[in-house]
Amino acid sequence: MTVKRISAPLSDEDIMELKAGDNVLISGVIYTGRDAAHKKLTELVEAGEPLPVDFTGQMIYYVGPSPAKPGKVIGSAGPTTSGRMDAYTPTMLEQGLKACIGKGSRNKAVKDALVKHKAVYLASTGGAAALLARTIKKAEVVAYPELGPEAIYRLEVEDFPATVVNDAHGTDIYEVGRQEYALND
Repeated sequence: MTVKRISAPLSDEDIMELKAGDNVLISGVIYTGRDAAHKKLTELVEAGEPLPVDFTGQMIYYVGPSPAKPGKVIGSAGPTTSGRMDAYTPTMLEQGLKACIGKGSRNKAVKDALVKHKAVYLASTGGAAALLARTIKKAEVVAYPELGPEAIYRLEVEDFPATVVNDAHGTDIYEVGRQEYALND
């Protein structure tokens, strides 16, 4: 099994090389954001206002980290169910976002927007929040501190593991997997 190493900013060429089912290790910067932050970001876009972060070529991780224990940079940092961001993701992709990271399936509108804007959806392992936190070397709030754990953080990560679920070619590894194991009578 090949593991690809990626870091933001990601270009269209970088994205087109990623295929559903690829395992990746992310190093560099990723941003965080959950429902409340996405709602605020979408409202800014609709109002024609600038975003607090330039998401061009960037990755966003759907996570609400727990508070850091003494001596740690962040607490547990597991993925949030991505479907909660489905209503906002096409707008974020229009703003130049190239990858989103979470858990669970995405709706058709998101999958279509990933193809249209040459972007990917990555899954991270649910239930492994403490292990994932070990890959985070630095964390700082860069927008919406009033949202607490749902603020937008800038994370510096090293070898953060994820799997490409939806690629920019329209392939969904969850659908492919179901078809491979379906009983055909």
